[in-house]
Amino acid sequence: MPGLLGKKIGMTSVFGADGKNIPCTVIEAGPCVVTQLKTVEKDGYEAVQLGFKQKSEKHTNKAEAGHFKAAGVNPMRYLAEFGGFDQELKLGDEINVSIFEEGSFVDVVGTSKGKGFQGVVKRHGFGGVGQSTHGQDDRLRAPGSVGACAYPSRIFPGTRMAGHMGVDRVTVQNLFVLKVIPEYNLIMVKGSIPGAKNSIVTINK
Repeated sequence: MPGLLGKKIGMTSVFGADGKNIPCTVIEAGPCVVTQLKTVEKDGYEAVQLGFKQKSEKHTNKAEAGHFKAAGVNPMRYLAEFGGFDQELKLGDEINVSIFEEGSFVDVVGTSKGKGFQGVVKRHGFGGVGQSTHGQDDRLRAPGSVGACAYPSRIFPGTRMAGHMGVDRVTVQNLFVLKVIPEYNLIMVKGSIPGAKNSIVTINK
């Protein structure tokens, strides 16, 4: 599906036509440059590779430099593939936020904030013991039993336990597009999206 790479600017709120305060996220969507056109004959599938945010040649390795030179564009920091564009595209074409329309819906993919090593109460929403009697004075947030005894003598994979939380690829679907501001390459979507401020996201129509 067609889309763009973007950067999460932050959250704010706007007033709707009915006077309600609507929380929304501001995203800098593009402009993105076409860096490669993939075809069924050569690559086995059709897609358009887009680049976002220029970077210096100093921080570009030789393989990347050759790739961008063949496309006739400056080195780009972030790359992603999209498909299903209506218009005919060629290498070096620029695609901006105008492909989105106010009142439409988009899917946003981002990387969630890292929380480090967390226990089961925060990571999985366990309720905890809830009392400090019957010897439970220091185990209020413990997971409890995680397996059987003699059989099967192991813990099954996927058991909810403490561990690393966050830094996951998260997709939020059907976000309502409140406003598109082409002159600043901004799109405002209703609700929140994954990731911290200035993190890179993918916006799909």
